[in-house]
Amino acid sequence: MTVPHRPWGRALGLRGLQRLHGYLVVTSDSEPTEAERFLLSTLVRYTAAALSLAFADRRLRDQAAELQQVREQRTGLQRQLISVVAEQRYQRAVHTLLTDVADAGGGEEAVTRALHGITGFPALVEDRFGRLRSWSGPSRPDPYPEPDPMRQDEMLHAVAREAGPVRIEDRLITPVRRHGEILGVLALLDAGGEADEHTVLALEHAATSLALELAHMRNLAEVELGLRRELADDLLAGTDTASAYARSEAIGHDLHRSHYIVVVQWSKRTVDDSFAETVGRAATAQGMRSLLTRRSDHVVLVADARPRARALYEALTVETGTYSGAIGVSAPCDSPNGIPRGYQEAQRALEVRRQSREGYGTTFFDELGLYRILGPGNDYQQLEAFVHEWIGQLIDYDSRHHATMVDTLTRYFDCGGNYDETAASLAIHRSTLRYRLQRIRDISGNDLANVEDRLNLQVATRVWKIVLGGSG
Repeated sequence: MTVPHRPWGRALGLRGLQRLHGYLVVTSDSEPTEAERFLLSTLVRYTAAALSLAFADRRLRDQAAELQQVREQRTGLQRQLISVVAEQRYQRAVHTLLTDVADAGGGEEAVTRALHGITGFPALVEDRFGRLRSWSGPSRPDPYPEPDPMRQDEMLHAVAREAGPVRIEDRLITPVRRHGEILGVLALLDAGGEADEHTVLALEHAATSLALELAHMRNLAEVELGLRRELADDLLAGTDTASAYARSEAIGHDLHRSHYIVVVQWSKRTVDDSFAETVGRAATAQGMRSLLTRRSDHVVLVADARPRARALYEALTVETGTYSGAIGVSAPCDSPNGIPRGYQEAQRALEVRRQSREGYGTTFFDELGLYRILGPGNDYQQLEAFVHEWIGQLIDYDSRHHATMVDTLTRYFDCGGNYDETAASLAIHRSTLRYRLQRIRDISGNDLANVEDRLNLQVATRVWKIVLGGSG
C-alpha cells in the first residue's frame, strides 16, 4: 500500500527584543533532522536579531528627524520672538524719543533732527503750500525751490488718499494731519530707495508727534493773531495809550517806535483771512514787524518800518499773481494817539493812487504834496501841517528876525512872478526883491524854478494868508 507523500512545513515566529517582527516559513519534502533543526533555529535567531537592529536603527533615525524638526521649530519661534521683542523695543524707543522731543517743545526742527538721527536719512518739513519749514541732514537745496501750487495740490491729494507714507520721486512722504486737516508734510530724502519697515515706522511716529506740535503752534498763533488784530482795531479807532503799550508788550510788539499805517487793496481779491495772511507774510519778508487787521475791502498794517519804495507791492504781485493792487502809506506816527490820523492818511494816499492814471502801485502820504489837502476828509490840522512843511522855515525865520519873507513870497505869487510889480507892491528895489527871493530859496530849500515846488509853495502861501489868517 502506498502512503501519500506530505511535505513537512513549519512557520517560525521571528522575535527580537521581545517584539514579534514577522514570520519565517520553512518547508521541506521530509522532516528535518536534529542538525537541520539546530541550523534552522540558529538562522531564526540571527535573522531576528538583524531585524531587531534594523527596526531600532529606523526608530532612532525617525526620532532624530523628529527631534531636528522640533529644534528647527523652536529656533524659528525663538527668532520670531526675538524679532517681535526687538520690534517692540524699537517702537518704544522711537515713540519715547519723539514724545520726549514733542514734550520738550523743541518744535519741528527738533522732530526732524530726531528723525534724521534715527533713520540716517535727511528729514524735512514743508507747510501745506510747499514752503520749507525745517531740514535736518545733508543735501539741502540752496536756494530751496519755489513751490508750484498745482503740483503741490496734486501731491497733497496723492498722499491724502493713502494710509501710510507715499514714495514720490526721491522722497518718502507722509502727511501731517490733525482732525483730518493736512497741516503740512513730513518727508525723508531717500534717493536710493533704501528705506525699510523700520524707517517707515519712525516716519509715521514722527508725523504723529509733529501733528501735535503743529496743532499746538497753530492754536497759539490763532490766539496771538486774535489779540494782535484786536489791538490793531483799537489803535485805528483810538484807544488809551497806557493800555495800548501794555497790550503790545504782552504780545511782543514794540509800540514805542514810530509806526506807519499801510493800507493794501487788491482788485478782484476777496479780503479774507487767506489774503490777510498773504499780506502779513509779504510784509514780514520785507523786514516789517506789524500788527495786522482787515476791513471789508482792504488789509491794514500797523508797521514799525516804512515800506521800501515798491518792495512790498512787488512782493504782493508775486504772491497774488496779479498787478492789480494799490498800497497807501501814512506819514510816521510817533505815538498810539497818532495812529487814527495815520489811518486816514494811508486811506488818502490809497485814494490818490486809485484815482491816478497809473492806478496800481504804492503811494506815500508824505509825498502827495498838494494832493494831501485836496479832497474830502481833510481838516484844519492837515492844512497847518501842509503849510508848515512848505513854508514853516520861512515863518520861523520871520518870527526870529522880524523879517517879511513869507509876505514877500506871497506878493511874488500874487503878482504872477513879475519882478517889477512885486517890487512896486512891496515898495522895495528890484535888487532887494532878487536878494529876498534868493534868501527864500536858501532858507526853505525849495527851488522856485521847479514846477512842483512852485505850485506847492504858492498853495501854502495862499492857505497861510486866507485860511490861517497869515499867522505863524
